[in-house]
Amino acid sequence: MKFISKLLPATKLKLVVSGIGIALLAVFAGVTVFELTKAEVTVHANDDEQTVRTHADTVDVLLDELSISVKEHDYLSHAQDAAIEDGMTIEYETAKKVTLIIDGEKETYYTTADDIKAFFNEHNIAYSVKDDISIDLDQQIKDGETITIDKAFKVTINVGGDKQDIWTTGGTIEGLLREQDITLNELDKVEPALDQVVTEQTPINVTRVEKTTKEVEQSVPFQTETRRDGSLAKGKQKVIANGSEGKVVKTYEVTLENGQEVARELIEENVVQESSNKIVAVGTKQPDLVTLSDTSKSGKTFTVTATAYSAYCNGCSGITATGINLKANPYKKVIAVDPNLIPLGTRVWVEGYGEAIAGDTGGAIKGHRIDVHVPTRKEALRFGYRRVQIKILD
Repeated sequence: MKFISKLLPATKLKLVVSGIGIALLAVFAGVTVFELTKAEVTVHANDDEQTVRTHADTVDVLLDELSISVKEHDYLSHAQDAAIEDGMTIEYETAKKVTLIIDGEKETYYTTADDIKAFFNEHNIAYSVKDDISIDLDQQIKDGETITIDKAFKVTINVGGDKQDIWTTGGTIEGLLREQDITLNELDKVEPALDQVVTEQTPINVTRVEKTTKEVEQSVPFQTETRRDGSLAKGKQKVIANGSEGKVVKTYEVTLENGQEVARELIEENVVQESSNKIVAVGTKQPDLVTLSDTSKSGKTFTVTATAYSAYCNGCSGITATGINLKANPYKKVIAVDPNLIPLGTRVWVEGYGEAIAGDTGGAIKGHRIDVHVPTRKEALRFGYRRVQIKILD
């Protein structure tokens, strides 16, 4: 100003000063008007709140002025092309990226929800209180959060015949049993194996196994001992000593599965009373030959020792010495004789047997000894040794 005053006369200097004043006044007035025409807007951006005055005509222009970049999944209370109004409040929330893994299946989400529960509701994600969720439902969500959900499913466990349904999210069978406080004893059996992974199609069976000992007292039958006695007639028997049973205590290891016996093993045997044999004397004395006089015109009668045989005895062919097929004629009355005493083909009558034909021989049939044919081996054994009369019929 001093420089101007040196160059200009006083009158002109006054005019210049007045012009500057007017210009400044105009500028001030313009600035005042500009400020007064700004809209006042409150912006809530995430956790930050600020009130601004702006000449921006739309929301996106205002956000750009505030260096707020709105992305696809972010929350904005107004459309970006909405007109700015005085007193407007704009809400903005930056979307957080969340990775959700359900039973190993991964999916990415974006959310502006505050906590896990609100996020699940926002995206209609079903869950159960039995599911294993890696984060508490009321925990705040962070950007880049990873949430895992292992869905619960039902498994049937049969413990010693007692069935129960258990909810689980997987893992091994050993881990599930531990979770359910099911204690395994050393001998118990588990199917499937303890290290197998549990699935919905995995019924679990725990067989309770125990071993115990059991003592059983049993009788020991006596044996029959025979002794040859020359003082007794052949075929006669006499009991010399009656037998008595013994006693033995057997100790078994018994295996029980679910309370039922499945096996037992003999581990010890103690004889507490010995058995004593029954002794029978068997006569070997040959009887004196008794020959009776003729009793009729039919022929002689004499006494013989008789035994019995069948066509099915050991070593027998079923065909007699005279060619009779005893297997084809099981009820035919035939006796084996010593031909030196009774010629083959002779008709005879045998006491207790009836009329027969002398049609066979035998290595042991000598002298006054005959063998009568019967249909079965059982009948032969029942016949035994007998002293009988035989009569020659022709």
